[in-house]
Amino acid sequence: MATDSPADSVVAAEPALARRLLLLILPAVAVGVIAALVLLGVSLLAEQLQDVLWKTLPDALSVGPYSSLWMIVMLTAIGLVTGLAIRTVPGRAGPDPATTGLVDPPLPPGVLPGLLLVTTLSLAGGVSLGPENPITAANIALACWAGRRFAPGTPPALWLALAAAGTVGALFGTPVAAALILSETFASTPGPGALWDRLFGPLAAGAAGALTMTLTAHPSFDLSLPAYPGARWGDLLSASAIACAGAVLGLAAVYAFPLAHRAFRALRHPVLAMTAGGLLLGLLGALGGHLTLFKGLAEVKELAADPDGWTAGEFAVMAVVKTAALLVAAACGFRGGRIFPAVFCGAALGLCAHALVDGIPVALAVTCGVLGILLAVTRQGWLSLFTAAVLASDTALLPLLCVATLPAWLLVTGRPQMQLHADGTPLR
Repeated sequence: MATDSPADSVVAAEPALARRLLLLILPAVAVGVIAALVLLGVSLLAEQLQDVLWKTLPDALSVGPYSSLWMIVMLTAIGLVTGLAIRTVPGRAGPDPATTGLVDPPLPPGVLPGLLLVTTLSLAGGVSLGPENPITAANIALACWAGRRFAPGTPPALWLALAAAGTVGALFGTPVAAALILSETFASTPGPGALWDRLFGPLAAGAAGALTMTLTAHPSFDLSLPAYPGARWGDLLSASAIACAGAVLGLAAVYAFPLAHRAFRALRHPVLAMTAGGLLLGLLGALGGHLTLFKGLAEVKELAADPDGWTAGEFAVMAVVKTAALLVAAACGFRGGRIFPAVFCGAALGLCAHALVDGIPVALAVTCGVLGILLAVTRQGWLSLFTAAVLASDTALLPLLCVATLPAWLLVTGRPQMQLHADGTPLR
């Protein structure tokens, strides 16, 4: 009796695999578009509220919008209001943000309205956190809920990957970032099939999210930095030194993170902890200036537009203050991500290096500073390298960034992460 050979089984499996991947395209595109629309909706709402809080209201009170008094009052008030909102909304707006990462298991759908509300308050109020963590969490929860409802036979991990990819694609305006992040995730959680088979659906979701955001909001990470003049032998040392300095600055925040978290939890009441955190953020804003407020993307573009507009000391103060603000905001309970403020910290550090040694090209200094601090804060090698590279949009920098990654990674690997276990101890 004839039996199918292994070769026949492989030939039969290939069309089946292609059909399965083809069927993924429509749900992946839908998830990517919805993920981008959620991000866009929260961002637009936060921008409208920011105009009210930082323009309309201080103008009505005849107060300077970025005076020290207004920054302290506003951020303290935002801490109080956000703390009260977290105490009031169902599910307390999700778990303690110090224990969450960029891609986590899905939250219950009932938590999402409160999570999006407090995220909007933080973004509008000047808190030094970005939208990436809570928006990704919200989109993962929505996608997994829809998957259970409309396609109960599909694995939840598929919907999680599609939502994460769609959100990251929308955040960065390109699906490449999503593919890079998920390739690291898939490497740590092996599964059946080739890597590109596993990335097929997420890549479609990331492309849909990126295109939706690009066509509607036209985001750009390009800082329009002065053109890089070309590699020189001395740039190898400069790139490595600046990336290592960024990594050290990031590690300082990482090691201080559990201590700061423990100090805020000692206050025993989330409203009190967040009000105290808001007060500290206001004081830091008064020290570092208004550019150290908010998530940092618009502010870093303002810095990059005038690399010689501040002294080395002023750039250093902004880098340290923004790092401290990121630490306080993440430890006291505000919902938000750490990538965007870390980009500001790294850029300010790089501009400080350029101001100290004007022979270091601006583009090299900024990208290497960002690379180093992102490696320490996110522990995502591909994401850090990609983010640094897109800030300058100059392929001539890529070899130097790859070289600078090596000593910086040696500094951060095996160290604690800027994320805690439920008992307050850091992840490693």
